Amino acid sequence: MKILFLGTGAADFPEDPQGVVGFRRTASALINDDLLIDPGPWVLDAIKEFNVDISKIKYIINTHNHSDHFCESTLSYLCTQGAEFIKTEDEGTISFGEYEIEILKGNHTISVSHFIIKNNGSCLFYGLDGAWLQYKEIESIWKNKPDLGVFDATLGFISQDYRLFEHNNLNMVIEMKKSIGKDIKKYVISHMAYTLHTDHSTLSKEMEKHDIITAYDGMIIEF
Repeated sequence: MKILFLGTGAADFPEDPQGVVGFRRTASALINDDLLIDPGPWVLDAIKEFNVDISKIKYIINTHNHSDHFCESTLSYLCTQGAEFIKTEDEGTISFGEYEIEILKGNHTISVSHFIIKNNGSCLFYGLDGAWLQYKEIESIWKNKPDLGVFDATLGFISQDYRLFEHNNLNMVIEMKKSIGKDIKKYVISHMAYTLHTDHSTLSKEMEKHDIITAYDGMIIEF
């Protein structure tokens, strides 16, 4: 399986990103060139920037309808190019193409779907947005032992903020990794608010101490 991070930021993107150091598009990812997670407002910009063949995108799924993760005009355009929008609001397992996806509910202010995605023997956990993982998510991780886990890391090292009840800070991700351990082979953070984080280089070096990869726009990981 392959994941391309089209965006790794949160909802606090600037109105004019020109000249903003470390600007991150809103979080979105493309799996195997054909499965898009979250048709957000910056997806088409990322598709152009990273030379994505839009004709290969067959399926679109959505974690939730907050505006940084769902844009009606983005979705409509991609559907005119041949993509199919597959609803993922309800818990359970769905299958399409060569994918099997378990939909799990995350800890967020509105209903949010996290995913266990299986494809050709590989397994991905994708958990944006959300705070501490729910117990059903942990049970599924124990069962499926994902090759890669993508975790929300919105808040940097902030420790006193009401958003801790709907998003992770970095210490929360570090603690979950300690508990989950090798049940996920490789850990990645995404959905970093640019107003709450250091620059990418500093953040990446800090998270390397915990064997956690810091995603960036355009990053590709194969697993």
